[in-house]
Amino acid sequence: MIPEIKQSNHVCVIGAGPSGLAAARELRREGHSVVVVEQHHDVGGQWLYDPRVEEEDALGRVTPLEVHSSVYASLRANSPRLAMGFTDFPFLARKGRDARMFPGHRELYLYLRDFCEWFGLRELIRFNTRVDNVAMVGSAESGNNLKWVVRSKEKNGGKVVEEIFDAVVVANGHYSQPRLPNIKGMDVWTRKQIHSHVYRVPEPYRDEVVVIVGSSVSGQDISLELVSVAKEVHISSKSLEISEGLSKVISKYPNLHLHLQIDSLCEDGQVLFVDGSFVIADSIIYCTGYSYTFPFLDTKGIVVVDDNRVEPLYEHTFPPLLAPSLSFVGIPKKIIGFSFFESQAKWIAQLLSGKRTLPSPDDMMKAIKEFYRTKEIEGIPKCKTHDIANFEYCDMYGDNCGFPHLEEWRKEMWLSAFTDGFSNYETYRDQWDNDDEWLRVAYQSHDFTQLYDANDVAL
Repeated sequence: MIPEIKQSNHVCVIGAGPSGLAAARELRREGHSVVVVEQHHDVGGQWLYDPRVEEEDALGRVTPLEVHSSVYASLRANSPRLAMGFTDFPFLARKGRDARMFPGHRELYLYLRDFCEWFGLRELIRFNTRVDNVAMVGSAESGNNLKWVVRSKEKNGGKVVEEIFDAVVVANGHYSQPRLPNIKGMDVWTRKQIHSHVYRVPEPYRDEVVVIVGSSVSGQDISLELVSVAKEVHISSKSLEISEGLSKVISKYPNLHLHLQIDSLCEDGQVLFVDGSFVIADSIIYCTGYSYTFPFLDTKGIVVVDDNRVEPLYEHTFPPLLAPSLSFVGIPKKIIGFSFFESQAKWIAQLLSGKRTLPSPDDMMKAIKEFYRTKEIEGIPKCKTHDIANFEYCDMYGDNCGFPHLEEWRKEMWLSAFTDGFSNYETYRDQWDNDDEWLRVAYQSHDFTQLYDANDVAL
């Protein structure tokens, strides 16, 4: 039996991207007082495209970064829109906008803006305000009486505000701070090196020899975009056993080549690979992922990031000694993100109101240690701790707060898109626009027009 609501809390949510907006909505639904602090001028997080790039360091090694978004101009969703959307706010194609099943980044931003407006969240958000410090008032032993002081500063020399909150939800995203490899010669290689965080358009690489480090999603996207303008594009991968889709692309373009990992870089522009081959390159783009970082968060060492594992977190969300007054939304990867953020936010909101309770800190720590031990036995590196890729886990997570299991059509749609992308990366997105079967399945399973005027929906 769920106990009655006990209290309303004053809660600070850091970030107004998808995870922060989901948190704000669920917290307010549960009766809490909510303040969202957002460093930029609008909602969207990563999906708020910023044509600017880091001026100080093209490898993005500065902290905090000036530019949050890592979105490049041509980026499109790699999941179908109907599978991506929040469970009660479907991501429909709107007339006059990007109606593709795999839309571009601006359509994602517009969807999040629609979500914000529909649920009246904008009034909760302090825009153009960066959080500088989040610190405990008291100690972890304070238990339910633990408070947090949040210091924030308005941009362009604005005022500094310090405010006490009962709880803090960290929702600052994890696709901004570049995660770089350690390659011999990186510091002496005199030609152009950037991280994909700084990449926006292909034109600066016209007629160049470019090395792309990494063969995952961004590496494939950027390689495909550069192959039409660059003289040569060389992809450096951990393995030559690549996806069928990438193999097809490489066989199609004579100026696109695959290599094993880089051994070293030389001052004269040589890029030496571990198999002894080399190229003389003009530019290197590191598509090597991102690191979790919380430069504003002071937990006295209770929460740390070790080899890209945020620890210790119970169910990727709660640090046992500080829960539920400190929580994280949006840490997990390889999931259907928006719906999972909803379940995280709902659980947090119910815990703060007293409708739910967590296990004891000792029991949570035991569960965390067992989870880490299981990962080690399975041979999963620490940096992959938050990679879920498991619908069953997502459904079980939702059971903590009465969040419904994902619809079967949503799971099947997501898996079908993943399979199509694996086998035909270059064209799978556009092929879906001519397939009405998935639309039929989705529309029969859900009243997708309940939130919109039917005349505004592009069917």
